[in-house]
Amino acid sequence: MPHREEQNLIQFNLDYRSKKINELIPKTGDNLMSINKKILTSIKQKPYFSKDNFVLYKNDCLKVLKQLPENSIDMIFADPPYFLSSGSFTCQNGKMVSVKKGDWDLSNGLKRDFEFHLEWTKACHRVLKPGGTIWISGTYHSIYQCGFALQFNKFHILNDISWFKPNASPNLSCRFFTASHETVIWARKDKKGKHKFNYELMKNSNWPEDFIKKPNLQMRSVWAIYPPKKEEKTFGKHPTQKPIDLLIRIVLASTDKNDIVLDPFTGSSTTGLACVLNNRKFVGIDTEKKYLDLSIKRFNELVKKTKSKLKI
Repeated sequence: MPHREEQNLIQFNLDYRSKKINELIPKTGDNLMSINKKILTSIKQKPYFSKDNFVLYKNDCLKVLKQLPENSIDMIFADPPYFLSSGSFTCQNGKMVSVKKGDWDLSNGLKRDFEFHLEWTKACHRVLKPGGTIWISGTYHSIYQCGFALQFNKFHILNDISWFKPNASPNLSCRFFTASHETVIWARKDKKGKHKFNYELMKNSNWPEDFIKKPNLQMRSVWAIYPPKKEEKTFGKHPTQKPIDLLIRIVLASTDKNDIVLDPFTGSSTTGLACVLNNRKFVGIDTEKKYLDLSIKRFNELVKKTKSKLKI
């Protein structure tokens, strides 16, 4: 049986769609073609995985973004490399562990790191629809570079969200404040565009995971959301994996049903799972086979559990 909190999460999403059960899980034939034949057939590479509006590509995101048509994506969530891996140590689950997440997280120096952020945000700007938005998550190691890159590439910043982690790991050196939040920047493609914001849903829905959000009051820019729960790491985890509660809120806030969401650094595809739960179409890109395989396992398990829930 699913964990009680997971049951509540699924039930919340079912209620949000007014219990239109048949719309939750796309029909078997609704895969790559239903996202948009013209959009994805422009990509020469065959998808690494494609099922039920959930499509994954194994490649450098710049190569895939370059092939997508201009003005084709409704929303982008990106959790780019923090370039934090240095061989030092941090605390994780009460244990001292190396902060090296992988070669993809190694810094190439300040100038080249910033050039990378300039390049991928520029590519995202091209594929976003007019009025489309991008969300970028990061710590102080990278988020300021990302914010400047967005402004340089003509994005218009709408909000910076402080994602507060109630149970953050302690600081081992005892020489700094304990880092207990990440910043999530939300920006629109152009300054004069009109973006989607589901204001009433954010204000009036039940958000039981967030003790800061008060019922029927405006959603503020500080969100209290716990890191990924144990059941979210059943098949393993990505070193910078985001909680499903965070991505569900982002997806619901800035997209509508059947919108196309893209994640250029998809990792274990929490963004994609949030899309599956809320009937959005998802394209994820990553260079790491092991994390794409993890994404597929998570997707299949979620579909299995959700279909089981629908039979009750």
